[in-house]
This record gives sequence, C-alpha cells and structure tokens, in this order.
Amino acid sequence: MVLCAAHVRMEKDFDRWNEIKKATDAADETARLYFRESEIWWVRLGHNVGYEANGKSREFTRPVVVLKKYNQYSFLALPLTTVPKPSRYRCSVGIVDGKRASATLSQLRNIDSKRLVKKLMRLDADLFIAIKKEASRVNFG
Repeated sequence: MVLCAAHVRMEKDFDRWNEIKKATDAADETARLYFRESEIWWVRLGHNVGYEANGKSREFTRPVVVLKKYNQYSFLALPLTTVPKPSRYRCSVGIVDGKRASATLSQLRNIDSKRLVKKLMRLDADLFIAIKKEASRVNFG
C-alpha cells in the first residue's frame, strides 16, 4: 500500500504540550501582558484535535490577530497561517514576522491572555476593519 505524503499522519507530542500548558496556566497573575485589539501576538495555542489550528515550534506557538478584547484576561482571536491556499475562509493580513500571512477565519476562538508570548505588530486600522468584517461574515453571517 502506498501512502500519499498528504495522508501521512505525524504523531503529536500531547505530553510535552500538556507540561507547557500546565506551566502557562500556573503563571503568576501579575505577569499577564497588556494587549489591544488589532495587534498580532505570538500565543501558545498548543496541540489541538483534528483540523483545529495548532501551535508550531517547541513552544507550540502561532501568531494570532486580537479581534476583540473582552477584558485584561481574554480576547477573541484569529490564528494566522503562512500556507498560501486560496479560500473564502482566509483573509490576507500582509507581511507578519517576515512572511506573507492570512487570518484563518474558520478558526476563530477565545484565548486567555496567559497564553500571550510576544507582540509582533499592530495592523493598519483599515485592514483591521476589513478583517473584522470578513470574520463576521464567515462566522455569523
């Protein structure tokens, strides 16, 4: 039997992610980082199930756009991807950390600010409004 490379499944290191997740959750409340809507941050997304957006690297991080700030503890975010794939569920955000990136509109999720790692940039106001409009159309339209 020949397997296509696209169908080869990589084992996820859930045990390693679980240790990082426990440490992230145990972080001191005073260490929370300040964030604003329209900013792009590296966050610890971790390993998720099936086709949900995963973090990358040893820290399981991925950049996200802060779409809606609820309070200092949580926000609504769109994970970013650098995989060029035309889709009605993706919206270009331009160059992020040296790579062309798109917001993955179908992966909208609430994130605790303890997951924040490093701020990358702030989006132009017009682009941010366009992304919010697209996210609303896809997720609530």
